[in-house]
Amino acid sequence: MGGKEFKNDIISIINDRQQISYNELSDMAFSRGIDEKSLKGALSELENVKTIASRSNGGILTYYSLQDENALRKVLIVEDDKNINKLMAISIGKGFEVRQIYDGGEAIGAVREDRPDLVILDLMLPHKDGLDICRTIKTDSNLNNTIVILISAMDPTSNRFKGIQYGADYYIKKPFDPHDLRTLVTLFLKKKGKRFDPLIDLPDEERISKEIEHSIKESAGYVIGTLKIGSLSEYARRFGEKPALVILRLVSQLLQDSIKQNSENTFVGFLNSDDFMVAGARASVDSLVKEVKEEFAAVIPFILQDAGFKNTVLDIDAIFESEDVPKLSIEYKELDRDDIEQRRNEVLKDKGAKKPSEIGAYTYDELQKIVGKDALDIIITRDSSGVRLRVGKSMQKEEEE
Repeated sequence: MGGKEFKNDIISIINDRQQISYNELSDMAFSRGIDEKSLKGALSELENVKTIASRSNGGILTYYSLQDENALRKVLIVEDDKNINKLMAISIGKGFEVRQIYDGGEAIGAVREDRPDLVILDLMLPHKDGLDICRTIKTDSNLNNTIVILISAMDPTSNRFKGIQYGADYYIKKPFDPHDLRTLVTLFLKKKGKRFDPLIDLPDEERISKEIEHSIKESAGYVIGTLKIGSLSEYARRFGEKPALVILRLVSQLLQDSIKQNSENTFVGFLNSDDFMVAGARASVDSLVKEVKEEFAAVIPFILQDAGFKNTVLDIDAIFESEDVPKLSIEYKELDRDDIEQRRNEVLKDKGAKKPSEIGAYTYDELQKIVGKDALDIIITRDSSGVRLRVGKSMQKEEEE
């Protein structure tokens, strides 16, 4: 097969799926006679001409099909350091209409005048800081569809939480990786199909299904478990579903950051509820869980402040001991692979299948059963207005009783 032919074949595969992991893509490519060297060369060329984009998310390298648009999408960069501002513009690359400003006081006027599709905001700016600008954009009905990426060298503990709370679509710590920034901008603005969302875009049921099968066959040093946000459903009932969704997004980004910095070989998948699936070498998973627990514990005071508890009277233990405030936590549970295999076999039997290849991917309900969860405490849905969180089946049952 010639170079042009297999490039067209690869484009066809990615366009058909809109997004596909490298492992799945390579399996399909090899079945069509495309060797690994040719595949990687074609993928590199297709990325260079912005036909596709790739991103490692949840430990899975994924390729995305991009829209071929005539009109340039607009990007506004607000960064007072001229060198960093220039680096951001270079990082984004060609294919966008980029405007650069250096003063926070000019940002909202520029957004209202130019109507950019995406704004990159530093936090520390002259005259108006990035968090204030983000909040203004996201609370203005004429501007709130604008995508906002916050970038800062400041302590991310509180700022990441506040940024997500104010509606920021993503938070990046300085020093940033130019490739990561370029990929995020490209996916937010040019991804085909449903709008890119870093929470929903964590490995989905299809890729989690494959990881279940992979984990069952792995050696003893490979572990699989669930990482749950404890009491999130009770928190949603007490303080509202929107604040609970902010916490879920926060944990999602903490997991993604931890994997990028420490172990790209660790897998994280979103179980479409208040928990995630994690898998990998024991040491890598232990490190991931430890880091996310520590980061989450550090942000708890700011979550409670958002819930109305003042800094001057903040006694976290006393607040959580009160009956009205559910104790938020990160809970990790390692799963027994024999139990997983047994429950997986029960799911297959219910579907009238003898082996996983006969059914393809499991549904989220089936995945919950496989990991040992009978009912959902939190349910995530998505519609034209975005991602929604609501209290799930088990909590509703308790309320009825």
